[in-house]
Amino acid sequence: MVAQKGSDFLLKIGDGVTPTEGFTTIGGFRSNAFTINNETIDVTSKDSNGVRQLLDGGGIQSMSANGSGVFMDDASFALAEAAARGNSTGNWQIIVPDYGTYEGPFQVSSLEYGGEHNGEATYSINLESAGAVSFTAAA
Repeated sequence: MVAQKGSDFLLKIGDGVTPTEGFTTIGGFRSNAFTINNETIDVTSKDSNGVRQLLDGGGIQSMSANGSGVFMDDASFALAEAAARGNSTGNWQIIVPDYGTYEGPFQVSSLEYGGEHNGEATYSINLESAGAVSFTAAA
């Protein structure tokens, strides 16, 4: 895999209306990230010879995504803001350029607006997985 442009890393929200779930890119991002978290379960015992052992496949897996950027008052942001106000889960996509797409239910865990008197209005958003998230490799 060759180096990828960060601007191709996208966060998309499902419209919740279209039967095939139309997705809209959240605009204005300057930076974003995606994390896969795996909770570990320590099964070390006296028989472990002083080496930690973890239960294979144990624990809970969760995923989170976040981003920040310039506030754009558009349809995509209106969907994200409504999800945050409604404290509800929705279908989201995280596009990792030339690698693949993660898709599934996420909940907006925080949405923040900000701005300086001599600068642009900004926002940041954090999502937490709320169920099984699928992965589809890039073609």
